[in-house]
Amino acid sequence: MFRSIAVISRKTIPLAKRLAQPFSKRNLLEAAHVMGPTLTALLFMGASSAVAHAQGTMDFSGAQTLMGTFKTFAMYAGAVICLGGLIFAGIRMMTGRFQDAIPGLFGALFGAGVLGWGAGWIGVAYFTLGLLSRHGP
Repeated sequence: MFRSIAVISRKTIPLAKRLAQPFSKRNLLEAAHVMGPTLTALLFMGASSAVAHAQGTMDFSGAQTLMGTFKTFAMYAGAVICLGGLIFAGIRMMTGRFQDAIPGLFGALFGAGVLGWGAGWIGVAYFTLGLLSRHGP
C-alpha cells in the first residue's frame, strides 16, 4: 500500500561497504589499540572501587570546631572588607572626589553582607545539624 522512497546518500555507501566487510586480524588489532587504554582505565577504576567500598565509617566529631572556625573567619573577613571599604570611601570623600567613593561604599556594603549573611548562614547550618544541642554551646 505505502511505498517507502529511501534516498541513500553517496557518503553512506563507502561506510556501508566498510561495515559489511568481516573483521580481519588487522581490524581487530586496530580496535584493541584504540580501546586498550580505556579498558585498562576502567579495569583499574573497578578494582579501586572495590577497595573503596571496604572503607570504614567517617567520624564527624570535629565538625563543631570546623563550623565555628568558618563562622569566625566569615565574621572577621566581613569586618575587614567593610572597614576597608569605609576607609577607602572616606579618603575619597575627604579629597572631594565623591564619585570615586561610590565603589568603596559598595565594598563596605559587600563586607556587611559577608559579615551578616555569611556568619548567619553558617550559624543556621550550625543549629540545623544539631551540633550545639548534642555538645553544648
